[in-house]
Amino acid sequence: MIRSPRLFLTCVAVCALIFMADQWTKNWFVANFALYEQFPVIPDLFSFTLAHNRGAAFSFLSSAGGWQRWFFIGIATVVSIGLAVWMGRLDGKQKLQAVALTLILGGALGNLWDRVFLGHVVDFILIHYKQSWFFPAFNLADMGITLGAGLMILDMFINPESIENPQ
Repeated sequence: MIRSPRLFLTCVAVCALIFMADQWTKNWFVANFALYEQFPVIPDLFSFTLAHNRGAAFSFLSSAGGWQRWFFIGIATVVSIGLAVWMGRLDGKQKLQAVALTLILGGALGNLWDRVFLGHVVDFILIHYKQSWFFPAFNLADMGITLGAGLMILDMFINPESIENPQ
C-alpha cells in the first residue's frame, strides 16, 4: 500500500529523470570516446574518459570471470525492489528520506541497465592528480547513489525517530 501517492509518484518521476540522464550521458560517451581515451577538463585533476567496469564499486570483483555480472544483477534487482517498496511506505513528511531513496534507486537502475544489456557499467568521470594518482572512474548513477547514501545518513541525524520507529 502506498502511503503518500503524490510523494511516491514524484519520486518515481525524478527517479526516471535520473535514469534517463545517466543513460544519455553514458550513450554519449560510448558514441564519442574510444575506450580509455582521456579528455582533460581541468588538467592534472579532472578528465572525461570511457571505461567499462565489470565489477562493483572500485572495480571490486571485476576480474572474477563473468559470474559476478549475474551476482550484481541479482543484488541490484532485489535492492531496487526494496527501495521502491520503502519509497511507497513513506509518508508525506519524510521528504529528505524520499530524496535520498530516489537518488539511490535512480542510480541503481542506471547501473543495473548497463549490466543487463552491456555486461558492464559505463564510467566516464575521472578524478586524478597529474597522471600518478587516479580515483576509479564513475558516472552519474554512481553520483546519485553516493549522494543518496549521504542524505540517508544526514536524515538519520536530523530525524532519529525514523530509525527508532520506522514506518
